[in-house]
Amino acid sequence: MKLSVGEIVLSLDESTLRYQVEAAGIEWKWSDHFCPAILTEKGEIPFTHWKEIRHTEFSCGVGKGIHSTYRNYLGKADSYSFDTIVWVEEVNKTVHFEWIPICEKDLSIQQVRWPGYMEFEEGSKENYTLLNQGQGLLIPNNWTVALEKLSFNGQFLTSGGYMPWFGQVKHGAGYIAIASTPWNGGVYAEHPAGGPYTHVGTWWEPSLGKMDYRRCLEYTFLNNCDYNDLCKVYRNYVKEHGLFTSLEEKAARVPSVNDLIGCSFVHCGIKTNVNPKSDFYDPENPEKNNFITTFAAREKEVENLYQLGVRKMYLHLDGWAEPGYDNHHPDYLPACIEAGGWEGMKSLVDTMHRLGFMFGIHDQYRDYYLDAPTFDPAYATMLPDGTYPQHARWAGGPQTYLCGTQAPYYVRRNFTEILSHGIKLDGTYLDVFTCNEGDECANPLHRMTRKECYEFRKNCFDWLLSKGILSSSEEVSDWSMQSLVFCHYAPYHFMLQAPGTPKDGIPVPLFNLVYHDCVIEPWMMDKISDTEDLMLYALLNGGAPYLIRDGAYANTDGSFSEGAALEMKENIRRCEVVASLHEKVAKCEMVKHELLDDTGMKQRTTFSDGTTVTVDFAANHYEVC
Repeated sequence: MKLSVGEIVLSLDESTLRYQVEAAGIEWKWSDHFCPAILTEKGEIPFTHWKEIRHTEFSCGVGKGIHSTYRNYLGKADSYSFDTIVWVEEVNKTVHFEWIPICEKDLSIQQVRWPGYMEFEEGSKENYTLLNQGQGLLIPNNWTVALEKLSFNGQFLTSGGYMPWFGQVKHGAGYIAIASTPWNGGVYAEHPAGGPYTHVGTWWEPSLGKMDYRRCLEYTFLNNCDYNDLCKVYRNYVKEHGLFTSLEEKAARVPSVNDLIGCSFVHCGIKTNVNPKSDFYDPENPEKNNFITTFAAREKEVENLYQLGVRKMYLHLDGWAEPGYDNHHPDYLPACIEAGGWEGMKSLVDTMHRLGFMFGIHDQYRDYYLDAPTFDPAYATMLPDGTYPQHARWAGGPQTYLCGTQAPYYVRRNFTEILSHGIKLDGTYLDVFTCNEGDECANPLHRMTRKECYEFRKNCFDWLLSKGILSSSEEVSDWSMQSLVFCHYAPYHFMLQAPGTPKDGIPVPLFNLVYHDCVIEPWMMDKISDTEDLMLYALLNGGAPYLIRDGAYANTDGSFSEGAALEMKENIRRCEVVASLHEKVAKCEMVKHELLDDTGMKQRTTFSDGTTVTVDFAANHYEVC
């Protein structure tokens, strides 16, 4: 079948069920290696196994395309069936791929892999793939390093997919594929060492055991483009769909947003208490499992930083409550008694404000510890089979997950208590909300889809903002941009790997090309080697600097001991350079990013006020104009 809508020609091979799109004379076709399929516990079932497959021309008031029906899988009319509709929107030439469940009997689906990955076989640096793992990744087809499995299996709206899209460019022509129903989907990608190809496709998973709703991927095809153009297509998309809220708008809601711009960030803690049942417990070195730094000691440290010349600072405080970092959540109160209790914590906060600094705390409303005083499995996240996920990864030991429906209640309860003790919070970090996937809960008393989970998480941010408390979380995610003011970091993926690990591709700021003027991102400042100074990435991205980043867990989340140990005065000087630029461009759009050589060692960004930042990682050099 073949049909045309303006310059778009849409074709379906009825024998293989593969599509081809011709846009302005450029052909984009699914690879001959791809077979559309449904994955089940018993194996892969190709779409071609359905006994009754029909294709008809589809048309409506806004476009036309091809409607396919798949019926009679098991030789009976009421067995598993579904439809696909692939159609071209006439007004903007967007090509919509829609997978629609009709009858969900007889099969227990794990994934649907459709639409297919494009033929992208030419081993050339001019051909590249864009993935939203972390801040962004560009993979030339001839890249020498094999692509590892994506974080969170490439799931949209996690650290493996900050934004729910991917794209490819070949010889100046490209496409961007946007998941308009991203909550239960993601990308898979394959790039062997040296290429010469990169394949990237989409997977969809069930919601609470069923496919349940229509799954949609939207393709926009461009000529004479690069990755900047694809990012701007998506920037326009999120503005059209109400996902875009600038820092300027957020500052109108909570004016202290302006005070956070240009701050240097300090991350440290009070109490560490590792449960003997935790995976982190070290029985051979018990001194590493439990220790305390008092509020008074932290107070002296911030006063010392002021004496050394620091004037704008935000303190992110871990482990401030009983019984220590990553313990007993969501029952994380009172302030650590051994460290000085509420009185000691208030003294620290008051000193921070007297010095003109800002103060915020770490908190957590997903991890649900089994020894929390109010723990009740009735409010944990129940899987469709009636079980509960459990692990003992973090310091608090055995845990499951709190159903997201309950998180806003605990936020309100806990922060009302904190504020009652005169603790004036400038900001709060709600851990993992923007890094990990949303949860789903099958408990009929508080049933929750993944989409609803993101809405409950957003409710927590909005409650904090209503109290004048700036909202933060671990990383950044598309769903949170209306309500998230800042984050712990939004790094390139390589920054979370051990120094020296070969890069999966060229780090490029895809997220910031869309959302730079919406969120404040602190950046690691470690000088790893003569050719890997993370300060240059902070400048390139117009971000805020970390003055001190004392991670809670060694060799986790980018907290590595390798690199040069710089004097505090030198750290302060470096932070002043980055913070000065951040004050200038924080509310500016990143309008362009350029790779100035084939290796990505020389890069440049341009902001909407005309500021340019050029870096040379090999020469450890930067220039801000």
